[in-house]
Amino acid sequence: MDRADAFCYLDNVQFKKNEWQNRNRVKNATGWQWITVPVQYKFPQKIVEVSVNNAVKWQHKHIQALITNYKKAPFFDEYFPIFESALRHEFDTINDVNIHMTTQIREILGLNNKPAIRSSELSLDDDPAGRLVEICEHLNGDVYLAGRDGSNYMDMDQFAEAGIKVVSQAYYHPEYPQCFGEFQSHLSIIDLIFNCGQESLSILRKGSSHG
Repeated sequence: MDRADAFCYLDNVQFKKNEWQNRNRVKNATGWQWITVPVQYKFPQKIVEVSVNNAVKWQHKHIQALITNYKKAPFFDEYFPIFESALRHEFDTINDVNIHMTTQIREILGLNNKPAIRSSELSLDDDPAGRLVEICEHLNGDVYLAGRDGSNYMDMDQFAEAGIKVVSQAYYHPEYPQCFGEFQSHLSIIDLIFNCGQESLSILRKGSSHG
């Protein structure tokens, strides 16, 4: 999102149960733990169609996990009220949860000045590559930032025909100070923010500088 001029939430693709769309990891005294948003999912629902199971008091559980694991982090007092307030919202879908939380993180990192749209708001091709090309065209983009292995499964010819360059970014996870001793990588960005505060974005950029 930092490297892009515009961002699209790809929310009209199939939801993947027990992956990153409804859970993430935070550090604790023994290593790390999952924090999961319970959902009511029926295959093959799309992300935008998946409801949150609000019969489970998951918000309270998440808030308590943050307090337990990060109350001694250097920037906990500064940023916890933001996440606590966000978690106390009532959400109907997992899409609402993710976009709302991402919006809060964008503001913390200073990335809220860039356009961000939802793919579900557009009329798009059902073909995976065609869908991405159309999103780029909608945003007047001539470069698509793909994950490290994106070119292995994407139809590169469609991008070339549309005059869109595909750039694969290889991200190398930087290390930073954490609570509870030995460094754990690939946690929720909440871990970075609580530990490093306003330095979070510059630390993230250290990883992308290798790509």
